[in-house]
Amino acid sequence: MRQTLFRSKYLLTTLGITLMTAAPLWAQDDAAGGGEESTSWAEAFLTSDDPIGLGIIWLLLLMSTVSIGYSLTLFLKYRRSSLCPEDTSEQVEAMLAEKRYRDAIDYAESDHSYLGQLISAALGEAGSGYSAMERAVEEAADAQTSKMLRPIEYLNVLGNIAPMLGLFGTVYGMILAFQQLVAAGGKPDPAALAAGISTALVTTFWGLVVAIPALAAYAVVRNKVDALTSEGLLQAEELIKPFRPGARKAAAKKPAAKTEE
Repeated sequence: MRQTLFRSKYLLTTLGITLMTAAPLWAQDDAAGGGEESTSWAEAFLTSDDPIGLGIIWLLLLMSTVSIGYSLTLFLKYRRSSLCPEDTSEQVEAMLAEKRYRDAIDYAESDHSYLGQLISAALGEAGSGYSAMERAVEEAADAQTSKMLRPIEYLNVLGNIAPMLGLFGTVYGMILAFQQLVAAGGKPDPAALAAGISTALVTTFWGLVVAIPALAAYAVVRNKVDALTSEGLLQAEELIKPFRPGARKAAAKKPAAKTEE
């Protein structure tokens, strides 16, 4: 169910950004005589006389739209309220304080958040001692963190592939320009020569448009996940401290000392 909602949000976000990107292009068709500036921008950045160059431009434009939509989806998905909800920590702490261990285990198992998975793994090893619980928390933290970081790598892939596609378009455009120069015997038509150079520069531009936001979002989201997972690990270790050897005796001595006073 959660995966279906995640995919739906991603598709809606991507569709919305695509419509926002395409809106200026539709607007220029509706303009009767005042659309010169919009038309010149579209001709400069979204068109090419060569079909291969045009394909590269629109492929990079699609990658840019997907990258921005996917980045927004990850920002919404990896939040403190979804990874380390306060309710989970408070509920489990209260149950453990009341010695309702079975309720705490059932509650943690039903909680699919990052913190809930760590607590569930730890309480599942309660019968094996505190050391086993600590190991279970660390192993679950590593597994869950790797699982969350895997989707973020797609942004890194987009950010590294896009400049390569832009560079491919750059080399291709320069080849076209030099071919025009050779065919014209060193005196080419400026318009024909400019077409190849334009393709080279525009593909480079769109490659950077894709790469810069994708790599920036990748760094921000990854650091955010690292921070939240570290915070969740500390919370889980704090919750299982009552199971540490000597912790129960110390807790029992405190009320006894107060009674004697």
